[in-house]
Amino acid sequence: MTDLPGGGGGPSSDHGVYGISVAAELSGIPVQSLRLYERHGLLMPDRSGGGTRRYSADDLARLKRISALVEAGVNLVGIARILGLEDDNAALSEANTDLRSSNRSLRESAKSARPERNSD
Repeated sequence: MTDLPGGGGGPSSDHGVYGISVAAELSGIPVQSLRLYERHGLLMPDRSGGGTRRYSADDLARLKRISALVEAGVNLVGIARILGLEDDNAALSEANTDLRSSNRSLRESAKSARPERNSD
């Protein structure tokens, strides 16, 4: 797989900018396979106003994961299940991080709101 473009000043990683032929070249995956993966719900590239698929850097990273699973012998249904579980896990992890941050903030607020006790 070819190194993916990225770095400073470019579009955000979730912004679709690559056409299907460019995505195929960058990922090393044939165009027909990209269409098949989309039909199976493994990825959902953005669409231009005219309906042209536009792949993002995030889509290309997902394609790399799909390729690894295909090479490991996992079928498309299994890949869909694995990716779904990974997506759920990432969302739960992010929510957990947010909750820990909120909890920390609440504890600090509660600590500063307590009146100081004199030890006389």
